[in-house]
Amino acid sequence: MSSTGPAADAARTEVRDLIAAKGHSVDNARAAVDRLERAFGDGALVRTEAMAQYLTDLMLALEQDDGQKLGGKSAEAARFILHAVDRELDAA
Repeated sequence: MSSTGPAADAARTEVRDLIAAKGHSVDNARAAVDRLERAFGDGALVRTEAMAQYLTDLMLALEQDDGQKLGGKSAEAARFILHAVDRELDAA
């Protein structure tokens, strides 16, 4: 069952705005993950099984060693996974 109420609506809108923001998709992905984690933590959204898997996959795509810059494959993976996160937001 998806979350309802003003806090859930606000969290969904903010995450979608972060996903659609201009800028590097890796930075957008990190910002979206941070906002989702806050929404899960304060109970505004529920972490669905699918969302948990998408976020795990996204964090793997964003993983880097100190000083390493993420390249095009990470950005492409982040964009692809963020589309799945966007679709799953209504169920969270």
